[in-house]
Amino acid sequence: MRRDGRRSSNIDDRRGQRAAGMAGGGAAALILRFLPFLIRTKMGRIILLVGGGLYLASFLGMDLGVLDNLQGPTDAPAQVSQEQQELADFVAVVLADTEDTWHQIFSAGNGSYVEPTLVLFSGVVNSACGQGRAAMGPFYCPADQQVYIDLSFYEDLRQRHGADGDFAQAYVIAHEVGHHVQTLLGISNRVASAQRAASQAESNALSVRQELQADCFAGLWAHHAQRSRQVLEAGDLDEALTAAAAIGDDRLQEGARGYAVPESFTHGSSEQRVRWFRTGFDEGTVEACDTFSAATL
Repeated sequence: MRRDGRRSSNIDDRRGQRAAGMAGGGAAALILRFLPFLIRTKMGRIILLVGGGLYLASFLGMDLGVLDNLQGPTDAPAQVSQEQQELADFVAVVLADTEDTWHQIFSAGNGSYVEPTLVLFSGVVNSACGQGRAAMGPFYCPADQQVYIDLSFYEDLRQRHGADGDFAQAYVIAHEVGHHVQTLLGISNRVASAQRAASQAESNALSVRQELQADCFAGLWAHHAQRSRQVLEAGDLDEALTAAAAIGDDRLQEGARGYAVPESFTHGSSEQRVRWFRTGFDEGTVEACDTFSAATL
C-alpha cells in the first residue's frame, strides 16, 4: 500500500507513558499477571465487556471490566524504535484514508461521519472501557470512540499467524474503524441490547455477525480507497485476505487446542472472514455488508 498519503491528526500517541495498572499483591493481582497466558493457551481469544452488554471489539478481545478499579503503576514501556515509528506513520496514513472514505460514504447518505481517535500505546493503556493490554491485540472502545493498538501486535500477526505485509496491517486498522462505523450507525447498541437477553450460543452468533460486518466494512474501505486514490499495490489484496484467514476462529482454536468448536465462535471462521472482506471489496456498498440479514454467513 502506498505510504505517501496524508497523515491523520487523530492520533493520540501514549507510547512511553505509564498507565494505572495492577495492585502490587494479592490473589487477584497474581491471576491478572498471568491472564494473557491463560487466555492465549486455553481460550485463544477474549471478551470485552462494555455498557452491560457483550461487545466484541477486535480480532482478540479482552474482559476489561474486571480491570476497571485496579490501581498502581506499571513498568514503564520500552523506548520507541525506528521501526515502530515507521509503523506509526503508516498507521496514520491508513487512518487518514479511512476518514476520507467514510466521510464520502456518510455524505452520500446525507449523514455526517465522526472521526475516531487512534491511540498508540505500549504494554498497558487506560480506556473508557477499562484497562487494555498488548496481549489482547487491537480493540475499539465505543464508550470513547477510540481505536487502541500496541504496534507490537503486527509482529505477533507476522510470526504467530503468518500474515505479513503493509496491507495486512492496514486491514487491522480498517476492521477496528469498521466497529466505529457500527457504533455511529447504532448497530453496536442494538447488538449489545440483543445479547443481554440472549443465550450464550445466541450471543456468540450475534458477535460473529458483528465481526464479519466489520470485516466487510474493511473491504468496503479498500474498494473505495482503490477506486478513488489507487492506493493498492500488487499483492496487497492477498495480504489482507491472508490476515483475515489467519485470525478465523477455527484456525485459532485448532492452533490452541487441536480442534474447533463452532458454537463457541465469536468472530467467524477463516472462510467467512475472507468471504465477507471480499464482499465489501467487490460490492463497495454498506448494504452489501448487512450480515445481520444474511441467510448464510
